[in-house]
Amino acid sequence: MNTSALIRPAWTPATIALMVIGFMVFWPLGFAMLAYIIWGDRLEGFKRDVNRATDGIFAGCRRGSDKAARWGHGSARTGNVAFDDWREKELERLAEERRKLDEMLTEFDDYARELRRAKDQDEFDRFMANRNKSTAPAKSGPSTGTAPTKRGKGSNLLDD
Repeated sequence: MNTSALIRPAWTPATIALMVIGFMVFWPLGFAMLAYIIWGDRLEGFKRDVNRATDGIFAGCRRGSDKAARWGHGSARTGNVAFDDWREKELERLAEERRKLDEMLTEFDDYARELRRAKDQDEFDRFMANRNKSTAPAKSGPSTGTAPTKRGKGSNLLDD
């Protein structure tokens, strides 16, 4: 996402001013701007999901219109059989390319998600290692290499 944009989903002076102006002009505009500030960074994924869903819906409509055109219904045929055959092959090739690109996008999204997960795991492991180092109790006695001091009778009340 472009972080240098003037109006981006973040608490910038410009977005706060637009939100205040929106509330003053017409209160739903203020709420819309507030929603954009809070949840605007999720819009890109939402748009992608909506586009995929509508592409699937309208692809079915296109297939239906292509079938109707083959049987002489609709205006998809030009009357030139050679051109119509060539156009149909090109459309099929483009549809196959689109499927490949969609598969590659899905694979890349999975790869990027896994990279983010691995990075987060690495940062968490580093944090836990640093935390364990700083909270580890200091060891004393034989394990540190110093000999314990001999105490006389009565030096410790629990020894009696």
